[in-house]
Amino acid sequence: MKTSIKNIFTIILFLTFSISFAQNVEGIVTNSENQPLAAANVVIKGTTNNTITDENGKFSIDTKGKLPLTLLVQYVGYKTSEIFVSEITSTAVNVILAEENQLVEVVVSSRRRIEKVQDVPIAVSVITGKQAEQAGAFNVNRIKELVPSVQLYSSNPRNTGINIRSLGSPFGLTNDGIDPGVGFYVDGVYYARPAATTLDFIDVEQIEVLRGPQGSLFGKNTTSGAFNITTRKPSFTSGADFEVSYGNYAFLQAKASITGALSQKIAGRISFSGTQRDGLVDNIVTGRATNTLNNQGIRGQLLYTPTENTNIIFAADITTQRPDGYAQVVAGVAPTQRAAYRQFDAIIADLNYQLPSRNAFDRKIDQDTPWRSGQDMGGVSLNIDTKIGTGTLTSTTAWRFWNWDPSNDRDFTGLQVLAKSQNPTRQTQITQEVRYAGQLSSKLSGVVGVFFIDQTSQTDGTEESGSAQWRFSQSTTSDLWKTPGLFEGYGIKTDARIRASSAAVFGQLDWAITESLHVLPGLRYNYDKKDADYSRTTYGGLQTTDPALIALKKLVYTDQAFSSNTDDTDFSGNLTVSYKATDKINAYATFAKSYKPVGVNVAGLPTLAGQPILELAVIKPEEVNHYEIGVKTSPFKNSILNLTAFNTDIRDFQTNVQAAELGVNRGYLANADKVRVRGFELDASFVVNPHLTINGAATYTDAKYVKFTNAPLPLEETGAAVSFKDVSGTDLPGASKWAGSLGGELSDKAKFFGNAGKIFLGIDSYARSEFSSSPSASKYLVVDGYAIFNARLGFRATDGLSVQFWGRNLFNKDYYEQLLPAGGNSGQYAGVLGDQRTYGITLKYAL
Repeated sequence: MKTSIKNIFTIILFLTFSISFAQNVEGIVTNSENQPLAAANVVIKGTTNNTITDENGKFSIDTKGKLPLTLLVQYVGYKTSEIFVSEITSTAVNVILAEENQLVEVVVSSRRRIEKVQDVPIAVSVITGKQAEQAGAFNVNRIKELVPSVQLYSSNPRNTGINIRSLGSPFGLTNDGIDPGVGFYVDGVYYARPAATTLDFIDVEQIEVLRGPQGSLFGKNTTSGAFNITTRKPSFTSGADFEVSYGNYAFLQAKASITGALSQKIAGRISFSGTQRDGLVDNIVTGRATNTLNNQGIRGQLLYTPTENTNIIFAADITTQRPDGYAQVVAGVAPTQRAAYRQFDAIIADLNYQLPSRNAFDRKIDQDTPWRSGQDMGGVSLNIDTKIGTGTLTSTTAWRFWNWDPSNDRDFTGLQVLAKSQNPTRQTQITQEVRYAGQLSSKLSGVVGVFFIDQTSQTDGTEESGSAQWRFSQSTTSDLWKTPGLFEGYGIKTDARIRASSAAVFGQLDWAITESLHVLPGLRYNYDKKDADYSRTTYGGLQTTDPALIALKKLVYTDQAFSSNTDDTDFSGNLTVSYKATDKINAYATFAKSYKPVGVNVAGLPTLAGQPILELAVIKPEEVNHYEIGVKTSPFKNSILNLTAFNTDIRDFQTNVQAAELGVNRGYLANADKVRVRGFELDASFVVNPHLTINGAATYTDAKYVKFTNAPLPLEETGAAVSFKDVSGTDLPGASKWAGSLGGELSDKAKFFGNAGKIFLGIDSYARSEFSSSPSASKYLVVDGYAIFNARLGFRATDGLSVQFWGRNLFNKDYYEQLLPAGGNSGQYAGVLGDQRTYGITLKYAL
């Protein structure tokens, strides 16, 4: 990390550009009521050259022969204003400062145009880059603490699922054969695999979280929502930000961003982020703590403005992650319906083994297979925006890759049951989107576009048994199971490949029937094609010709191979009616017919008479009918109060099944007949007075299987006489009835090392009720509800030095983020632990 930081400081030498003029810039500073502000500080950004306004609010500052430049206008109790000056004119610069604690009119680009978020007839939450930094939300996992409609589950980066309103990705192990239901976009580039979203944010300007289907606005169809992330763009005015954070568990995070002009028409920005932290779980065998952080990322951008109507941005980024981590801790043991000798406690007693602790929150493991979660991800993109007529034509071309290098101990013990469990994956994607958005007539505006993605994914996996495998797999009382070396080194080599292509035409109109009443129809046509090949070959173990011993080995692993080729087309669309009753009340109602494309299994399938059940190789597409009504209000000055109610019905819901067969212990995909999710959401933000702001959000979600008759057995019913269970009427996994966030900040004007700014105290909280952590509800795999509290105290300035002391999970709450059964369903299950209390300090310096 130190080398990367050193290189970034070197790059600053190339990010300066100026034109010489020896004249003064003159102007006047007033408040929003046109009253002059005396003694306001006016600074040329990036220099120490400054002046103050006189009693009439007037100022004059020497440019020292440098143009263009940016003026920073500061006044205690008001927001700092940045004024770009490209040339000297005879007209005075008029600067109007807004009070610091006025509610910001947030603008979004979700509908491919810049508009106020309160005017958009979509349920959307907006987190600015500054808000994310202040809350310590440096990745998507922490965004869920700010937007409670978001759920993220990750037992490791590959097995990451992002859900909105409890929909999006199947709960459990990830299968590359299906598409996520939540879109993830960074500067218009679609990230196809959920694992690629686990990167640390780099120089983020704003995060928009859209809820509900978005197929007529975005290139890739999404059934439950989208993350629309924008990063800070290159600027022709030189500037830089440097930030470093220190905390307990040797937490160290460094960030830097530098921007400036390279010529009259080219500007650049380069940004860096690095995060390191010691482990939070002790491995008593190695004597080292595991579950560390070790992430580095860098992003560079070049902005070219050939004309005043055209912007071209070339961007490149790469992230590397090398944590020793994502180890799970045994959280408990469930009795199954297998014979007594097949219960977990009986098995480990026969092997003279004891768990290091029966309390997961002792945070102790003795796992003998290293946990490795290395991944590299990155790509390049070219974005062209050009104004044509009354609209903008946008082209976004991108290539991205994701490389995954894991090692897991999926029996979660110090026994050699699964000696190896690793499935390295290489994924690449090419995307192209072209769209036009603008005003078509006095009453008609809209967006129309085409989108294409082609991606390939290849997994070359290894799963291998150890010396204790025989006892965990033993299904009869025959002494043949004890044959020395029968299963030791016995495993499978897996070759799984998939190529998925998708093309779409989409569009949405906004018809202003009156100034207040708008009708917004949207349509989408999609074509999807997927080709998959899966094969696994057994190897190792005792080499024997004894048919009885060979039969025992085949109870653990068998050779399996199959191919699946499928394609599908779909028409979908939505209709929204929006009515703005007053400037402070905007109501809307939406119906959307959406879908999630056809899927294919690229992991092992269950067997019948020793052969894979091939009809399970292709998964039917989801068909979604979504209804939503909402109202966005500003009940009084500096306030927002929004309420949304929704109902989503899904037929052929794509879900994950954890098979009892050890040979397919990575799970496979299947369709549930029908699912229904309904609920409501509340978003609120209030500026109580110039010193106090309060914000909160709450969501109620009722998510159920309406009909799912062939669901997998829950953990405690493993070994029952039947293979499937009717779970109709039970809750969807990962769905809490209630979730919410509440926070506030108390601030006052202050000076720190001569800089005007704010001293502040902020408190944030996040809570959710219990939820099922199993595709079929198990009383043992229920994550209890929990609440966590975070706080920050410090001084914040627009320029110069800012300092913040912070603490997360202040009351050291023990909680699980996920529970999952061990491979083979012997009864033990593990937990993904929430972080214990952490604290530290962040220093930031802005130029």
